Amino acid sequence: MASLGFDAQLIRRMIGVMPAVMDPRQLESSVCSIARTMELIGHPWTLLVLRDMFNGVRRFDELAEHLGIARNVLTRRLAGLVDAGLVEKVSYREPGQRARHEYRLTEAGWALRPVLIAVMAYGDEHLAGSDGPPLRVEHAGCGGEITVRMECAHGHTLTPRDRLRAIPGPGARYVPTPPTP
Repeated sequence: MASLGFDAQLIRRMIGVMPAVMDPRQLESSVCSIARTMELIGHPWTLLVLRDMFNGVRRFDELAEHLGIARNVLTRRLAGLVDAGLVEKVSYREPGQRARHEYRLTEAGWALRPVLIAVMAYGDEHLAGSDGPPLRVEHAGCGGEITVRMECAHGHTLTPRDRLRAIPGPGARYVPTPPTP
């Protein structure tokens, strides 16, 4: 028998321990990618701090002023983003001033841009007032409006109501089942 590649071997091991039809309640929710991501960005103000950073606002005072956020809250949010590796703290000095810091998105931080665009699209569709969306985002290179869409690996565009199937991934952990008497 020919040697199997890593993926095929992993799949064979998974088939041996995972049920064919999965009840999501059988999986530990603490290892869910959504739960892990919300630990990073789910705190009040965090998405708005990221939004401003995507729009080029990098300095503490500018963020505090534009957002109207309490300085102690902003300090905590920025520290959390730095600790999570989404933002880096960089020193700068204005002539005649003391050294200060600005905050720049890392690659991991920039990877959240589609998430914010999706949240904005939801707000535009479901929460915008009668005047319509307050902001449009367009591609600077051609002027085309930016959209977020769901698409499968085979190129099929999906609607929010299309049926999806969740299957356990290699990092799935099952909830221990109590022994039966």
